[in-house]
Amino acid sequence: MVPTLKAEKIDEAVKVADPQYTLCKMHWSHLVQSIIALSGVGHLYNQAPLLLSYIRAAMRRNVLDSQSCRSGGNLVFHITTPKRTAADASGDDMDPTKTHLTIPKSLPLLVVADGVLLPGSTIRVPVTTVKNINLVRSSLTLGNRLVSTVICVVTKEPDKNGVVNRLHKIGTAGVVVQVTGTNWPRPAYTLLVTGVCRVRLDSIIQEHPYPVAAVTQLTDTPSIQREDDAQVASLLAEFKEAAQKLVDLLDISGPGLSKLKAAVSQVPGQQLADLVAGLVRATLPERLEVLDALDLTSRIKITLPLLLRHIEKLKEVRDAEGNDDSSGKEVVRPMRRRLRGVPPPNIPPLEKDEGDTTELEERIKAANLPPEANKAAMKELSRLKRMPSHVPEYSMLRSYLDLVADLPWTTTAPETCNIARAREHLDADHYGLEKVKRRVLEYLAVRQLRGDLKGPILCFVGPPGVGKTSIAKSIATTLGRPYHRMSLGGVSDQHDIRGHRRTYIGAMPGRVIQALRTVKVKNPVLLLDEIDKLGISGIHGDPGAALLEVLDPAQNFTFTDTYLGLPFDLSQVLFVATANSLSTIPTPLLDRMEVISVPGYTQEEKVMIGQLHLLPKQLQEHGLTPEIFQLSKESIATIIGEYTREAGVRTLERKLGAMCRAVAVQVAEVLSCPEGDSKSEKVETATDFKGKIEERHEAGRDEHNTADQQLELDESDDHSAAKEEKPKMPEISLSRLRQHFTLPIVADQKMIQDVLGPPIFTSGLAGRVSVAGVAVGLAWTPVGGEVMVVEATRTRGDSGLILTGQLGSVMQESAKIALSWVRQHAAVLELEPDFMRDEELHLHFPAGAISKDGPSAGVTILTVLVSLFTDRCVRPDVAMTGEITLNGVVLPVGGVKEKLLAAHRAGLSTVILPAANKKDLADVPDNVLNEVEVVLVNSVGEVLQAAFDDGFPSVGSDTKPLTSKL
Repeated sequence: MVPTLKAEKIDEAVKVADPQYTLCKMHWSHLVQSIIALSGVGHLYNQAPLLLSYIRAAMRRNVLDSQSCRSGGNLVFHITTPKRTAADASGDDMDPTKTHLTIPKSLPLLVVADGVLLPGSTIRVPVTTVKNINLVRSSLTLGNRLVSTVICVVTKEPDKNGVVNRLHKIGTAGVVVQVTGTNWPRPAYTLLVTGVCRVRLDSIIQEHPYPVAAVTQLTDTPSIQREDDAQVASLLAEFKEAAQKLVDLLDISGPGLSKLKAAVSQVPGQQLADLVAGLVRATLPERLEVLDALDLTSRIKITLPLLLRHIEKLKEVRDAEGNDDSSGKEVVRPMRRRLRGVPPPNIPPLEKDEGDTTELEERIKAANLPPEANKAAMKELSRLKRMPSHVPEYSMLRSYLDLVADLPWTTTAPETCNIARAREHLDADHYGLEKVKRRVLEYLAVRQLRGDLKGPILCFVGPPGVGKTSIAKSIATTLGRPYHRMSLGGVSDQHDIRGHRRTYIGAMPGRVIQALRTVKVKNPVLLLDEIDKLGISGIHGDPGAALLEVLDPAQNFTFTDTYLGLPFDLSQVLFVATANSLSTIPTPLLDRMEVISVPGYTQEEKVMIGQLHLLPKQLQEHGLTPEIFQLSKESIATIIGEYTREAGVRTLERKLGAMCRAVAVQVAEVLSCPEGDSKSEKVETATDFKGKIEERHEAGRDEHNTADQQLELDESDDHSAAKEEKPKMPEISLSRLRQHFTLPIVADQKMIQDVLGPPIFTSGLAGRVSVAGVAVGLAWTPVGGEVMVVEATRTRGDSGLILTGQLGSVMQESAKIALSWVRQHAAVLELEPDFMRDEELHLHFPAGAISKDGPSAGVTILTVLVSLFTDRCVRPDVAMTGEITLNGVVLPVGGVKEKLLAAHRAGLSTVILPAANKKDLADVPDNVLNEVEVVLVNSVGEVLQAAFDDGFPSVGSDTKPLTSKL
C-alpha cells in the first residue's frame, strides 16, 4: 500500500525522482501520465518509492477519473494507470540505472497540416481526416478507455512549389493524454498530445486504415556540463535572459507567472529551447527548423531570433496601445492558453492588416448611413480596430460591419413609369385577366402622378398556374426596378423575417434585409410568394406577426432587424404577395394587404394562351420552328379538355412540351442520318409517328440507365464550357426534312393520342345522371371550380341517413336540412306519409379521398333526394349550387365565377344559381354567359322546376325572398 503524502512532501518527491528537471514542472501532471504509459513492463516503478507515490498522488489530484466523462453528448477519454503484473518486477527492466524512455520501433502516425509538436509541450490536435479518425477509432480507443496512447505526430510540409504533399522526415513521439469529441452527426475528435522525444521516420509499413511507420528514436542532447565551453554557455545565458524579458513583458499574474519563471530559470537548456519555441509565434517552416535541430547549439541559434522578434512585437503593441488593460489582456490571452498546455491553432501574427479595416471604414463612409446608424457603425468599427483578430468575436463583428456597409441605405433605382408601355407589357405577357391588369395600371398611374406612393401592398390570390408571379415580374419590368422573390412557404420561425440576435452562434439577418443586400437598392419589387403557407406560431414565434411591421406603411419606414439593430427604411419597397387561399392568412396580416383575385382561365382563354404564348415558348426550348411543327386551335382544345383539368395552364404547358419532344426526336433522327440513306427516303406525315414512338419507348426501357449515366458524364465534361459560351441554335435544313416529312407537321387526334396516351379526363356526366337519385353540383377549391356528382340510394333497414365521401360538419347539416324539407313537403311531392319507414337512405359524394365541406351543396342534395323518392331523373345538362334553409329559401354562396367556369369546362349548358348572386355574374366572361344558361332562383320550388324536364307543378314558388330590415 502506498502511503499518502502531504503537500509539502510532493516537491521533495519531485526533486528525488527528477533531480535534473529533465521533465518540465509546468507540464508535470501530463508527463507523469506519459511516464506511466511509456513504462512498458514497469522499470520506472523502481526509480524510487517517492516517484511511485508522487505518480499516484498526481493521478488523484489531476485526473478526473479512469472512466469516460460525458458532457453534452461529447465523449471524453482519460488515461488510466496500468496495473502492474509479475513480469513487471523481473528482468533487466528492474535496472535502477535505466532512466531513459524507450519508444517502440513502429508507431501509428497522426498527420497534421498546420502544427508542430515539440518535446515537452502539449497541444490539441483536431482530428478531421479519414485516416486520423480511423487511428482514433482503431488504435487509441476501445469503448470508453484509451488502450494505446503512444503515437508519432508528423507534419505535412510544402514542397518547393508550395504544395503540401509530403511528410516531414522528423516527427515527435507523443502520448495521447485525452480524447474528446462526438460521434454524431459525424465523427469529430480532438486529441490532447504531450511530446516526449524526437523520432526519425525510416519507412511507412502500413497505409490503411491509418499509416504506421518504422521509427528511430533520436538521442536527447546532453546537458551542459563543462564550464570551459564559454561560447555555448554565453549563448545559453543570452537565451535565458531574453526568455526572462519575455516573461516580464507578459501581463500574467498568479500561478501562471511563477510557473513560467520557474521553467525559464530551472529547466535545462535542451528543454528550454523547445519550451520557448512552443511559446513564441513562428511560421511552420521555422518550427520545423527547430524540430530538425538535434544539438543544443543549433537549436538555441534557431530559436533565439524567434524569441527576440516576439519580444519586439510585444513592445510595439504595448507602445501603440499604451496602458489599455483590456488590450493587454487580449494580447496575452493566447499565451495563457499555451501555458495551460492548450495552444490555439493557426495563430495569426500579432499585427493586424490595417488596410483591411481601412477599406471597411471607407465602405461604411461611402454607404451614406443615417446619423444614428453611422454613429453605431463607427463605434463598432472602433471596437474592431482594438480587438485582436484571433478573438472569436472579431469575425462576428466583421461580418456585422460588412452587412452595414453592403446595405443600400440611400441607393435607389431610377423609375421609368410609363402607363402606355406598362399596358403593352401586361397585354403581351398575360392574356385575359382584365380586372387584374386594370388594378395594376391604376396603381402605376397614381404613382406616376404623385411620384411617391407608400402602399398599398398588393396580394394576388388565385389557383396555381394563373400567372400571379409573372404579374409581379411585369410590374418590376414596367417600373425598371430590380425584382427579388422571397418564398415564404414553410417558414415557421419569426427570426427568418426579423433576424437573429448577434449573441447567438451562426446569427444571420432576416430575409428582408438579406434581399435588400442582394438587390443593392432600397426600392426593389419584393415578391412575398406563398404568403398563405406561413408556418403556424410555436416555440419559434409567429412569422405572420413578424410580417406585420414589414407590410405596414405606417411602421416599416423604421423597420428594425434584430441582427442589424438599426432602423431601416422599407417604405420605398414595393411589396407584392401571392397566395392560393385567404383562409390561412392571419386576419391582421390580411388587413394590411389589398386582395386582388386572379381566377382561373376559361376554355377559350386557355386556347389563346397556348396558341400565343405557350406553344412558341416550347418550340424555342426544343429547337423547333413553326415551319416544322404546328398545333391548331382544335388540337390545343382537345389537349385542354382531355388531358388537363386545372384552373391555370401549367399542365397544358407540360403537355405541349411532350408534343414538341416527340417531334424533336423524329427531326433529330433524320438529321443524324447520312443524306443518301435509303431508310429515310419515305415521306411521312403526322399519322406515321405512332410506330416510331412505340419503337422508341421499347428501346428506351432497355437502355434507360446507360443513357442516363452517359448523359451525366457528358454534362459534367461540358459544364465549364457551357458556362463560358452559350450554345447556339443549330441550323435545320428544311429541304432535307421535306425529303422525309410533309412540312409543317400538324398534330391531329391520332398523333395526340400516340404521344400523350389515351384521354385522361372524360365528361361522362350524361350517363351518370340518367338515373334517378343523381344530380350535378358545383364546388369551389383553391385550384378553381370543380364539378361534383351527388348520388343517393334507398334500401331496407333502420339506420336512417348514411353520409359517405369524407364530408365536413357543414355539409352533413345541409343533408339533414334537405331531408327535413322533403319530409315536411311529402304531401306536395305526392309521397307516402311514412315513406321512410323501415328504410335507410345512403347519400354519397364520389372522390372520397378528398375532404368536402360547405353549405353550397344544399340545393344539390335536396334535388337528389326528390329525384330518388319520386323516381324521376334530373336533367343531365344541369348543374346547381346554393344554400337552403328549413323553409326552402335559397341563400347566396361564393366562388360563382370559378363554379361557372367549371360547368363550362364540363360542357354543361344550364347552371342554377341563387338570385342573390346575380351581382357576381359581372365577373364572368361574356363567352361563358353566352354558352351557359344561368337560372336565378329564390326558393327550392324554383330549383325543382328548373332541374326536371317537366318540373313540379305541385311545388309552387310560394316562398318569398327575405328582405333586409336594416
